[in-house]
Amino acid sequence: MESKKNSKADVGRNSSLYIAVGLALMLFLTYTGLNYTTTDKSDIDIGQLVFDEDDDDDVPITEILNTPPPPPAAPEVIEVVEDEEDVEETIIESTETTQEEVVEVEVADVEVEEVEEDIDVPFSIIENVPVYPGCENAGNNDAKKKCMSEKIGKFVRKNFNSNLAQDLGLDSGIKRINVGFKIDKNGNIVGIQARAPHPKLEAEAKRVIAKLPKMKPGRQRGKAVNVPYGLPITFKVE
Repeated sequence: MESKKNSKADVGRNSSLYIAVGLALMLFLTYTGLNYTTTDKSDIDIGQLVFDEDDDDDVPITEILNTPPPPPAAPEVIEVVEDEEDVEETIIESTETTQEEVVEVEVADVEVEEVEEDIDVPFSIIENVPVYPGCENAGNNDAKKKCMSEKIGKFVRKNFNSNLAQDLGLDSGIKRINVGFKIDKNGNIVGIQARAPHPKLEAEAKRVIAKLPKMKPGRQRGKAVNVPYGLPITFKVE
């Protein structure tokens, strides 16, 4: 018995296509079922606006005042006056000069005042030593220096309070006070300085030196100058 099956009709050859189409259809139905939702329209409240008749406010009517603009200012009247006066023209002459012209300028005499400077000349090299009162006729410059030193030493010993060191409770021994001052160009004693073991000794030394008499000023090259002078004062404390 011969088979009637058509050899060309092979159903199994398109089976994979049918399976893919079926799976796609199933996925579409499942996706549509999950996203489909229903809503009850009775639960939706669209809200209503209620207007109260008492909320109407009466807005007052404002009267607009029309202020008239200010009147225009009267135009200024300009009076034209004829100038009948003759005005003299001033001719300005040039003050510039040429190179050929010679300008003569009168110069007043200028007086230059000489300013005397205070010069300090040491006592050891001064040409004319300051002269202590009573040493005018002592002799040459060296003799006047010696006379001055003796006179100042005698004056200090006579006027210095030698008991001051003992009253201050200083230790026994020889004490020294270094005194410096200037004999200015007028012969006055100025710029007194002192160094001592105690401030009261310094004050006493300054007091004594300030009492020195006025001297004849020292001179250098014929001009009066300042002459610094140093004086050591020594005394013994028992």
